[in-house]
Parts: sequence; C-alpha cells; structure tokens
Amino acid sequence: MERKMYRALIFASLISATAIPVARAQVDLSTYADANGFLNVQKLTCAQLAGTWQGDADRLTAWYSGWYNGLARKHYMDIVKSKEAEHEIIVYCKANPGELIIEAVAVVFKDMRARLGIEMKP
Repeated sequence: MERKMYRALIFASLISATAIPVARAQVDLSTYADANGFLNVQKLTCAQLAGTWQGDADRLTAWYSGWYNGLARKHYMDIVKSKEAEHEIIVYCKANPGELIIEAVAVVFKDMRARLGIEMKP
C-alpha cells in the first residue's frame, strides 16, 4: 500500500509541475525608448510587443492603429473593430516574434479589410 501511495504522490507531483506555466518577465515599454524617451515605432519587434505589459501593448497597438488610420485619412474609430484588431496584432506577434510590429499591423489590417470586404482607395 505504501508503494502505491508513493507512486501516486510522484505522479501527482509530475502532473502539477508540468501544469504550471513558465512565467516570462514582462518589461515596461519605456525599456525600448531612447535616451530622450522616444520609441522608434518602425524598429520595434513583435517579441518586444509580446514581452511588455498588457496596458503598454494596448497603448502601442492603439498608436499604430491611429497612425494607419491617419495615413488612410480616416477620422473616426470603430471601437469593436479596434479591439479586435488590437487582439489579432498581439496574437500575431506572439506567433511571429521576429517580425516588426509595423509589419504585423499591415498583415492584420490587410486580412481584416479582406474579410470585411473593404477596398482601399488608390
């Protein structure tokens, strides 16, 4: 009986150890800023986005969205699509850490436009 309990204890310990996710250290977005506190948004990587705090990732993806919408001369915000795009960018970046965030935004926006039947004016 003692042997069975010992095996069960070992098995339970192994299951518990494998069920605990490995925590990654999150860093402040300011970690990537230059000496003057500015971020070069064209150089930030998906790994950097995925490795920052959720609030910083949200703020950064909102900034990119505004930048792209400004380039398209859109002066309104669709809150539902914005949240969806933000989520998709973060998911994309976690799957593609070596890409630049700016490239991830372009991919996600292109996919969203295609899915929604939105055509860009030349």
